[in-house]
Amino acid sequence: MTRDDKLDQRPWLDPEAAPYIKIQGITKRFGDFTAVDNVDMDIYKGELFCWLGGSGCGKSTLLRMLAGFETPSSGKMFIDGVEINDIPAYERPVNMMFQSYALFPHMTVEKNIAYGLLRDGVEKSEIRKRVDEIIEMVELGQFNKRKPHQLSGGQRQRVALARALVKQPKVLLLDEPLGALDKRLREQTQYELMNIQEQLGVTFIVVTHDQEEAMTLSTRIAVMEKGKFIQTGTPTEIYETPDSRFIANFIGSANIFQGHVIENDKDHVLVKSRRDGSLFYIDHGLDIQENAKIWVAVRPEKIKISKTKPSQAGPNQLVGKVHDIGYLGKLSNYKVKLNNGKIVEITYPNQVRSTSGEHAVDWDDQVYLTWEPSSAVVLRH
Repeated sequence: MTRDDKLDQRPWLDPEAAPYIKIQGITKRFGDFTAVDNVDMDIYKGELFCWLGGSGCGKSTLLRMLAGFETPSSGKMFIDGVEINDIPAYERPVNMMFQSYALFPHMTVEKNIAYGLLRDGVEKSEIRKRVDEIIEMVELGQFNKRKPHQLSGGQRQRVALARALVKQPKVLLLDEPLGALDKRLREQTQYELMNIQEQLGVTFIVVTHDQEEAMTLSTRIAVMEKGKFIQTGTPTEIYETPDSRFIANFIGSANIFQGHVIENDKDHVLVKSRRDGSLFYIDHGLDIQENAKIWVAVRPEKIKISKTKPSQAGPNQLVGKVHDIGYLGKLSNYKVKLNNGKIVEITYPNQVRSTSGEHAVDWDDQVYLTWEPSSAVVLRH
């Protein structure tokens, strides 16, 4: 079950729901360069929201403006109904966790976590109570007397998270929080982060360039490119119904075929490939004119590969030769070269254990590719 399937409520679908964080027309310029370009965004209380994009797209700059470390060139930002543009960083109801963690090397775990509360003048009994609670939540009780150099990367990450959360911010901002961890530890820590966020109910905004991380963590994702948000939705929406070729290729991978509409009805679209005349049948209609230029995207895991020719000719059928095979353990990736020269990628689960190293489909085999009408997505640009 995906994270967005687990949500009992989706306040972004309720026109009466008030956003907890509101970003209105925010722009940030550095001289002649526009890092963030007139963006709007509504985020609701309790979301774990990801801003996803490549390096230099503007996502970290936007996060720093929300934290108060950068000043917008124009636009307004609100948290819980209060405009925060003129509120200094240290007075905003937010905390920020950096990729570097920035722990004090001479302090123990519990002293690192307590430091911000001490600086704020919180009573010692309250500090003790809060530190004990958060240490238990992040499961660091047996390490509370250790110093950062005595901890693993994942443990240091949890200390940094506990230090950020112990001040009970309304919003926690996380800039590439898992980037310093290896792949296996990063995957494990993603679920720990989700569980902690659900327990506390704090609104999280995570900046990341890692598509898998965003898909795993998020209630919703906003994909950013060149300072603008180009699509916002749940992980399922972003993956299954991308708005553009850029999104289709940036979130996972996709086989994209250019064509033109030859038939458009309320329940289907028929597209003819401009390259070789192949037909693609999609089981939903579109508000688009016939003969319009269009693209059809099909995810690699939705394509069936077989050495057996389909019993009947029809749309959503291609033929080619296996050009390359990548064995990934649980999956095999096949690259098939079509008769027109195009390479199509297919991902196939290895459901049967093989000890011989042989593939059911092997190099240079002629194969037939098919997919269901519901598996393709039509893209206008």
